[in-house]
Amino acid sequence: MPCLRVPQSYRLTAALRMDSALLLLALWALTGTMYLQASGSCPERLLGEERRRTCPRPCKSDGDCGSKRQCLCDGQCGLSCVAPGRTCPWPLPLSENSESRLLSPTNSFSALLEVRCKPGFKLPSGLDATVRRCQGDRQWSGDEPICTEVESPEATAVQACPLTPEVINTFSIHGDASVGTSIHYSCLSGADIIGSSENFCQDNQTWQYPHPICKEMFCQPPKEVEDGYVVAVQKTEYDVGFDIHYLCKKNFLLDGPQKITCLLNGSWSDSPPHCRARCVIPAERSRVVIGGVKRWPFDVTDAIVPHGETVTFYCKHPRKQCSFTASETCYDGRLQTPACYLEPTWLQFKLFPHRLVSEIEACESGDVE
Repeated sequence: MPCLRVPQSYRLTAALRMDSALLLLALWALTGTMYLQASGSCPERLLGEERRRTCPRPCKSDGDCGSKRQCLCDGQCGLSCVAPGRTCPWPLPLSENSESRLLSPTNSFSALLEVRCKPGFKLPSGLDATVRRCQGDRQWSGDEPICTEVESPEATAVQACPLTPEVINTFSIHGDASVGTSIHYSCLSGADIIGSSENFCQDNQTWQYPHPICKEMFCQPPKEVEDGYVVAVQKTEYDVGFDIHYLCKKNFLLDGPQKITCLLNGSWSDSPPHCRARCVIPAERSRVVIGGVKRWPFDVTDAIVPHGETVTFYCKHPRKQCSFTASETCYDGRLQTPACYLEPTWLQFKLFPHRLVSEIEACESGDVE
């Protein structure tokens, strides 16, 4: 009596959908079924290597199974009482590395399932696909397929001589450090090399000569700053990485870096700064604009603005009774009035304060050339 009852049309359909490699996998998965097809018998129960939770009740014929089950070949469980309508889980959970598809019309007992690894991944067996069979215990046969990424073949290691981080951080190296080739050194700091500037990588992966060294560099004392101070220990020369700070005297503004550093090439990171003087506002009886605020000069502390401050003055239109503005910037103690500005007299300031140029109506934009 045949162990597996599979319609002839189903077997032809499944066979046509598998390529030759997949057909071999299907034969492996259907050991019990194919063996039965060829010999008319089913293997004995071989549970030593069978990774199944349970096997259905053994049988020899349908009469051993009752009315709802049939005596069918269930893989390594052998002839077993199986309900033909039993199904296995489908669809399976999505996997990042593999794809599953049914090779049978349904997911019922003896149905075939293909698990194929995505490109770049393989099964532990080295294959990129496997076939599983729906068993009587409602589980797919075999272990859960795990596709792992295929490691790209490692490039053949090139034999080379070592270059330590200290050497790489000290020199600019030109050439190849592989066996049988030469390299040339130049100091990153720009200093002179002490030792051989060329080296050869020998067959035993050692250098022919010791690595050279770079002549130690120092920075000369920086220039003094007028109206300022150098905040540093006085030395005849300064080590690489040494910092010097600058301060200005009272009422002077630092113009430039507050700190400079001794570099690898023996120079300072920047030129010394300047200490710039403040400027007296060259107006007494006319309001000016400082920092966006219209103010009388005598309301400003000491009537002085710092270096870099812009002061806006009011000028009278030569033909109309209106005013326009012109600006000047304080630079190291020097602040000039615009050519158009005319300082009011004392009598104008005292007797006619509302007629001062800074207080009259502003000219229209088209009035000012």
